[in-house]
Amino acid sequence: MTTLGPVGLASGYPYTDDATVVADEARHAERLGFSTLWRSGNLPMLEAAVRATTSIPVATGIIPVSTVPAADVIATYQALEREQPGRFIVGLGGAHDARPLATMSNYLDELDAAGVPAGSRVLAALGPKMLELARDRASGAYPYLVTPSYVSDARAVLGDERSLAVLLMVIPTTDRKAARAAAAKPLDFLAKVGGYRRNLLRQGFSEPDIDNVSDRLLDAITAWGELDRIADRIAEFWAAGADQVVLRVLDGDLPGWRERLAHKLIA
Repeated sequence: MTTLGPVGLASGYPYTDDATVVADEARHAERLGFSTLWRSGNLPMLEAAVRATTSIPVATGIIPVSTVPAADVIATYQALEREQPGRFIVGLGGAHDARPLATMSNYLDELDAAGVPAGSRVLAALGPKMLELARDRASGAYPYLVTPSYVSDARAVLGDERSLAVLLMVIPTTDRKAARAAAAKPLDFLAKVGGYRRNLLRQGFSEPDIDNVSDRLLDAITAWGELDRIADRIAEFWAAGADQVVLRVLDGDLPGWRERLAHKLIA
């Protein structure tokens, strides 16, 4: 099973095709001591990050299974296993069709047949059935836009033998209005429709909470404020059952926040 350290870092350049930018960021994350670097499902850039570093695992958060053929994932995994064994964590999600569980299961069947082990895979699971699939056919789950209460419930589904990595928006500002504006950008993209919205509703948030990024929603699914307050908030997710908290730092023009977080959180 994939063993995750306590603090992961989500790429600040998830959609770039500039391999130099990707390599520089990956080396920086490794020097700072982050347990895992999480990138988008762009497989060539994933390869660039792995090959630029020596030890940090690089995960995809996520490869959308509805658009990326399993054969491409298999080829990338096999090539990196020959060169850098154990460095590629295959993060899968994005089964956006009428039968997402069947789509994901069929994709996992293809990976099984090619020898990509369940222990090297994580699923971007949100609902209870997808969490069960992550428990049964992967090393664990990688949810986003969730509360510590959700994490406790997900841990109960996954059990103690599976990993739980939680992606968390980190917003280094003490201005609530600025924090709301920063959170609104990813929420506009992810939480207006689809699985993330349904999961927020399952967690007890209302339609207006989601559409307006209410104070209640902002405080529940992000970490914002001064460094100590952010660190305390991250600790709440660990206490609830997360093995790893993956920091998506929305720092705008503020330099040095990844370094400050690494110094604060990583022994």
